[in-house]
Parts: sequence; structure tokens; C-alpha cells
Amino acid sequence: MANKDGRLIARAREAQVLRSLGRFGWLRTRDIGALCWNRWLPKPMAPLDFAAVNATKSGLRMAQRTLKRLRLQHKVISSQAPDGSIVYALAEAGARVLQEAGVDAASGKDLVRGFSAAFFRHRCIANEVAIAAINQGFRVSTEREIAKGLWLGGEAGIFGKRPDVVIRDGKRVTFCEVEKSRKKQAEYQALVRWLSKLLQLQQKYGGQAQLSPEVCLERVVFICTQGFRTKLQRDLEAAGWSQAQQSALIEYSCELYRFRDILFQ
Repeated sequence: MANKDGRLIARAREAQVLRSLGRFGWLRTRDIGALCWNRWLPKPMAPLDFAAVNATKSGLRMAQRTLKRLRLQHKVISSQAPDGSIVYALAEAGARVLQEAGVDAASGKDLVRGFSAAFFRHRCIANEVAIAAINQGFRVSTEREIAKGLWLGGEAGIFGKRPDVVIRDGKRVTFCEVEKSRKKQAEYQALVRWLSKLLQLQQKYGGQAQLSPEVCLERVVFICTQGFRTKLQRDLEAAGWSQAQQSALIEYSCELYRFRDILFQ
């Protein structure tokens, strides 16, 4: 009976890993350990902490064993990332398992076929922010889900833009943007215009940016370098934003994550 229970637990863990890969697109072993082998809070008990959650040693071992079984079953595929780490995604067979359970899923082979070091670092940080929020009991839309239109803004986005991560606590929503110092000028100007529209919405509703009757935007949080923060604050001030307006809508986190692209040698 104990062996049967062990097999049931193993299958449940495998299903959880497959669902996670479907939500995130691809994940590293350490991400899967932190997401699937940590105890989540049932609901938020404190303000959101954006610091990445580390997998425990036992969680990392269990993630490695589960991924090995899934690879032998041809349900996941793997690829080497620019920094030398291994990332995992759904194989066709893994996607079929989710589809049979009523989950919209597809193979992730195109997602791990090749990407730049900058994109990899950006997605890793976005995934770590999402995993941290999930562990703390918040509802989350991952970057992959948002890219597919599976979030409150749909494919059109909010004012034509989709954030990197969306974190929700009841009616309150936080948009998270992962930004480095360098950004294409057209994209940067579009970001500034987007923030200005959110500010107008916030002012219209007396301090809360009402996105729908059920949802209001609490803040936009930039996970960014100090250089990006300085530039954006300066440019918003030049565009007429007061310090109070910036503080009411925007927050920054510049110390928790490293943005330097680490190339595998």
C-alpha cells in the first residue's frame, strides 16, 4: 500500500511539473524546485516580497528526479540556456497529458530552440518574480500566459501593452515590468505613454486606476537597474509628472536581481 501511495504521489508531482511548464513555457530545475516543492501560503499574509524563492536541497533533488522520469517518458524536452543551465519545456506527449485534462497546452519545442542571453535573463527574472508571488499566496499571470493573452487584459493588453508579470490580491492588481538600462527608443517612449495613460486613469477614479468593475491597478513595479530608474524618473519629471504622482503609481526594486548577461564559456 505504501508503494502504491508513493507512485500516486510521484504521478501527482509529475502532473504538477507539467502544469507549471505549461504556465511558464520553460523553467530551470531550480525554478521547478522552488515552485513545486515549497509550501504555498493559501492567501497573502503580508505585503508582496519580490525576492526570489530558493528551492530547498530536498526540493531540488525531487525536482531532478521528477524531471528525469518525465524525460524518460518523453513528456518534457530540455535545452541548454546561454549561461549553461538546462531549461525544460513540454514535449508533445506532455502537452497531450494536459490537453486530456482539459488544459490548453502545446509543445514548448519552439520556445527552447534558441534565444539570446538578454531574453533568457529577462525571462528568468520574470519567472522568479512570479514564483515568489505564487509562494506567498498571490494569484499570478506569468509572462508566458500574458503573451498568450491569458490574463485580465487579453491579447489587446491594457492601453495596448502587456506587462511582464501580473500579480493579484483580490481586486487589487500589481503590474511588474522587468527592465534593463538599455531599451529601444521607440519601446521606451511607448512605455512612458503607457504610464501616462495609467496615471490619467488613476486620477479619473480619485487615486485608483479602475481597470474594470472588479479590478483596480494598485501600482506598477519596475524590477530594474538603478540606471533605468534614474532615467525614467528624470524623463517622467520632464514630461510633467510630480514626485507625488510618480510615488503614487510607480515603485522600483533595483537590488534584488542581477541583470548582467552571463554567457556560458
